[in-house]
Amino acid sequence: MGLLACGDDSTPEQWPEEVWREDVALMREVDVNLVSAGNFSWAWLESREGSFDFGWLDRVIESVQANGIRIALGTLTVVPPAWFSRGRPEVLPVNREGVCWEFGWRGAIWHSSPACREAAVRITTALGERYGSAPAVAKWLRNNEYGVQVPECCCETFAAHFRRWLAEGYTTRKAVNGPWTLVFWGEAYGDWKEIQPPRATPTVCASSQRLDFARFAGDSTLANGRRERELLRELSSGTPVTTNFMVSPTQCDSIGHWCRGREVDAVTHEHYAVAEDDRNHIGLPKAADLARSAGGGRLRLLLEHAVSGVNWQPRNFAKTPGEMARNGLAAHVAPDSGGAMFFQWRAPRFGAEEFRSAMLPHAGTDSRIWQEVVELGAHVRALAPVLDARTAADSQDLDAHECAEGYHAGLFDRHLTVNFSPPDADADAGAGAGAQVPLIRQGTELPTAERADGPFAVPAGAVREVRLDD
Repeated sequence: MGLLACGDDSTPEQWPEEVWREDVALMREVDVNLVSAGNFSWAWLESREGSFDFGWLDRVIESVQANGIRIALGTLTVVPPAWFSRGRPEVLPVNREGVCWEFGWRGAIWHSSPACREAAVRITTALGERYGSAPAVAKWLRNNEYGVQVPECCCETFAAHFRRWLAEGYTTRKAVNGPWTLVFWGEAYGDWKEIQPPRATPTVCASSQRLDFARFAGDSTLANGRRERELLRELSSGTPVTTNFMVSPTQCDSIGHWCRGREVDAVTHEHYAVAEDDRNHIGLPKAADLARSAGGGRLRLLLEHAVSGVNWQPRNFAKTPGEMARNGLAAHVAPDSGGAMFFQWRAPRFGAEEFRSAMLPHAGTDSRIWQEVVELGAHVRALAPVLDARTAADSQDLDAHECAEGYHAGLFDRHLTVNFSPPDADADAGAGAGAQVPLIRQGTELPTAERADGPFAVPAGAVREVRLDD
């Protein structure tokens, strides 16, 4: 595949076609060989139900292919069109306070609803049938940042599915009372129908009930991703299927990283340094270590990081000269990433991310950022001979979620490479010769559980098919 340097989302739908031609020429100048596109363009491909217009995407793919560039094609399912939300209002999510989130911002959709699943199958099938054998498609990107926007919903439909999920794992409806410690404040349930999602309460909700609800939501989301994956595998000829992970012990804890690692053909992930943190460089190897661990040591790919400053942190600083190359090359490509990709290629003219950095900034090619992007492309090309290199951890750690950050920082300061381990792993697993400390055991792998009345009806770390049709 070759090492990769590229803007993650080229967003061609935001620009007239003459700009596409300019983009491709500039991409060749900086040795881009992979772009991702399509994540947020469902409304452009299906303007009304069942009416598809693939013409513009055909031309985008033909253009990059003619210039030796391949594409990581998104399945579009992260943002269904407005016509879908208006016609099927039951897909709009309800928060813990009972407020329905309306269409009009990214993520205002309950992806596990039966109607949304049906629509996702339709658009994924259409994409697979059209581009499943296209040589320019290097990989499929399912959805976007699974579980980040709206991982769960507190509507009555989701509540009914939650009760069905509980019934599969607990022997009786009274069996939840013990593990959830509901005797404490007299909150015990006597009937399945009494069990609700952890909606807003005047005091704290039972923490075990809240955890089970998060496990259920995680299972639901993973089942959605599996459905897209199986469709694409059926319609493609060996094209890898993945999604972009948010790899940090404090990010995206609605879904366990190891469950997701087992569900993809390769781990592709993001990393954004915390600009105001005096030691934000520690987050770079931590993200790399977690991504490598979640993928079982397979070749990973840094799919998203920032060229310079972002727009969504409390304090957004521009990167200093050379920092972009250090972040991408030293922290990710040097250990075992198949490349260093960015979000995004061209700085947008409008919208929430108008003022975040891009490979091609508003200042154009007469800018320091562009010159550093050109240099990065040359560095990445020169590193092609070490593409198949892998990193072997020389330390192994054991700890819960809240302490993982501190332990990792201490190990980093001692120049030790770290592996992370899921909470259900054997404590001795992976301990190699010369291992000096235990393995950090990540404590947020939600789909794994043991109950007071016996093992939950699912193997450790497995993801069940959560049926939402009934």
